[in-house]
Amino acid sequence: MSKPRVKLIINPNADMGNAWRYAANLKHIADQHAEVDWAGTVYPTHATELARKAAEDGYDIVVALGGDGTVHEVINGLMQAKVSKRPVLGVVPFGSGNDFAHNVGVPADAEAALAAVFTGAPKAIDLASISDNLGRTEYWNNTLNMGFGGAVTIHSHKMPLLRGFVMYLAAVLQTIFMSYITLDTEITADGQTWQDRLMMIAVNNGPREGGGFVTGPEARLDDGILNLSTVQRVSRGLMLVMLPFFMQGTQSRFKQVKFFTFKKLAIKTQQDLVIHTDGEVFAGFNSGVRQLTIELLPSALQVMTPKGK
Repeated sequence: MSKPRVKLIINPNADMGNAWRYAANLKHIADQHAEVDWAGTVYPTHATELARKAAEDGYDIVVALGGDGTVHEVINGLMQAKVSKRPVLGVVPFGSGNDFAHNVGVPADAEAALAAVFTGAPKAIDLASISDNLGRTEYWNNTLNMGFGGAVTIHSHKMPLLRGFVMYLAAVLQTIFMSYITLDTEITADGQTWQDRLMMIAVNNGPREGGGFVTGPEARLDDGILNLSTVQRVSRGLMLVMLPFFMQGTQSRFKQVKFFTFKKLAIKTQQDLVIHTDGEVFAGFNSGVRQLTIELLPSALQVMTPKGK
């Protein structure tokens, strides 16, 4: 039986530039199980191009070695291929948050994660698309956060000496005191419309983001639905009180936090949106983005996960 053809796409800047060193320790695992080719990214969106080309070249599995941003780019490349030619995704977490890997059940240990690519089983997961009033469309796989969560991502990218949950926690605290955002919002979810004044709008395919903040406690990557949670305008003091509840996924006790489920969502705001998709900045401050459409893509991608996950 022939070995599968596997493309490994690595972000060399992941984990403060240590990714290549980690990858060298994984070579023996990859060579043992498959016919492998390695490629390193050298500029933003390069992983998308490499993944798209890997699909065109007939690879069976494309593995993202990096953080949530690398996974996001690879998925956007794979989604450009026809379903019949779309490779299975593998993930080896080298990043700061690694939220998608955690949500899909991939081990945190790099060797165990790569071994699972070859010894595990493919699992179908949902994805989603986002389109804005500037004419942009892209795919996302885990979480999308507007307002407060988008500002947190921007601040986290300016903290090179921190990583993981500590980095995101520091960015949350900085956002509370520096980037108080209020959004006058109209939301239409599966045809039902309402207005609200919000400080955060989180859309979840998976439950966790930011290295450990559970913004979508009920979200599951394979349940055929997207989860929306909104937080109304609250004081900075109450933000601090709410913080540990968002770490535990128990924020539903606050009346200012509301949950919904949907398959198609439209958002209009009177203020510019600050948005992250899977931890990548989709719209920064003064973005000009005030209208969005978000749509579920059920069972759009196969992901290699450990057996039993």
